[in-house]
Amino acid sequence: MARAARRGDRRWDARYRAEGAARDTRDDPARGGAGVSAAEGRPTLLVVDDDGAFRAALGEALERRGFSVSLAEGPAAALALAERQVFEYALVDVRMPGGSGIDLVRSLRALDEGTRIVVLTGYGTITNAVEAMRAGAFDYLTKPVNAAACERALAGRPSAEGAPEDVPSLDRVEWEYLHRVLGDCGGNISEAARRLRMHRRSLQRKIAKMPPAR
Repeated sequence: MARAARRGDRRWDARYRAEGAARDTRDDPARGGAGVSAAEGRPTLLVVDDDGAFRAALGEALERRGFSVSLAEGPAAALALAERQVFEYALVDVRMPGGSGIDLVRSLRALDEGTRIVVLTGYGTITNAVEAMRAGAFDYLTKPVNAAACERALAGRPSAEGAPEDVPSLDRVEWEYLHRVLGDCGGNISEAARRLRMHRRSLQRKIAKMPPAR
């Protein structure tokens, strides 16, 4: 019931949330806070990454872009925060010493299916990124990333209600990912293959194929 009530907080109109969230949280601690910052009506965002410098810099940049940011160094700390507060958004690193980012995606979605999650991945971890999307993430970004890219990714996916039907096939996601990296490399096959840690000819064969069905 407490979790359902917390998800219901998302449907408050912005003015009510900004004016009433602080009072309601004090009067009823079980609510654990609303999905926006009580003081400013800002959307709440959880950033989970084991790289302290990157985590702090990204969090600060996203604060300046209007988010109310909470930082966690790994899955255990992230879940502890998510148990106490509703997060509208989350950025989760795929690989962390303290546990799997994919497992964390599942756990965050189990706590609140309304949280929109974007996973962050290094080159060569496309399989993990795709698995994370199938576990409930809405998008993935390849590091290095900046605040602008994260903001676009967080805003660019449909709501949770339509997510299960919209999850593409693994082959389709891989095909789109390869083309995205190739585009980032200005069409340079050799550079894209290096970033993806693939043989150049293997990349050429995959890119030459027709796009797989969704």
